[in-house]
Amino acid sequence: MPRVLFPGRIKVIVSESEAERAVKFLLKQPILGFDTETRPSFTQGKQYKVALLQVCCPSPSEGKESGSICFLFRLNRIGLPQCLIKLLEDTRITKIGLSWHDDLRALKGRKQFRAGTFVELQDIAGQMGIVDISLQKLYANIFGQKISKSQQLSNWEADNLSEAQMQYAATDAWACIKLYKEMMQMIEKGFQLEVRPPSDSPGEVENSKI
Repeated sequence: MPRVLFPGRIKVIVSESEAERAVKFLLKQPILGFDTETRPSFTQGKQYKVALLQVCCPSPSEGKESGSICFLFRLNRIGLPQCLIKLLEDTRITKIGLSWHDDLRALKGRKQFRAGTFVELQDIAGQMGIVDISLQKLYANIFGQKISKSQQLSNWEADNLSEAQMQYAATDAWACIKLYKEMMQMIEKGFQLEVRPPSDSPGEVENSKI
C-alpha cells in the first residue's frame, strides 16, 4: 500500500506572537483539520501534558494539495494562549478531528475553555457502518493509502522537531480534512462501504452505490 504524506507547507509556531498571526489567518478559513501529539511516557504513573496542536487548512485551489498549510503549535513552549482558545471555541468554521474528545480533554489539561463546534470523524464512520475507525485504517480503507505511525511514540517535547515528526503531525491533521470531504461525498452521492466476507483479506472494503 503506498504511503501518503502531507504535500503542503508546514509552519512551526514557537511564540505567542506567531500564534496570534497564525490564528488570525486560520479564523478566515472555511474548514480546518485538527490533531494533537503528546510526549509518550515509559514510566508508570508519569504523564506529560499535550505538547503539540496541529491545525491544517486545505489549498484554496481545488486539486492542488501543495497549497495546503499546516501550523504546528508547540504548546510545551507557548502553553495555550488566548488566541488558540479563541480558535478552539469558534462555532463558525467547520473543524474536523478524529477521537477529538480525547484531544480536547488533553488540551483542557493545559487550560480550561469551552470547546466550540467540531465534527468527529468517528461518528460519521459509525453512521456509515465502518467498524475500523482509527485514522490509519479509515484512510487505508477509503483511499487505499497508508499513513505511517512510526513517529507516534517519538519525543514531542524535543528542542527541535525532526522532519519526520513534522510530516507525521501535519499528515494526521490534513488527513482529517481529506476523509471528511470524501465521506461527505460518499453520503451525498448514495455510496456506502460494503464489507467483504470474512474469507477475504481483513480490513478491506469496497464502495457500492445504493
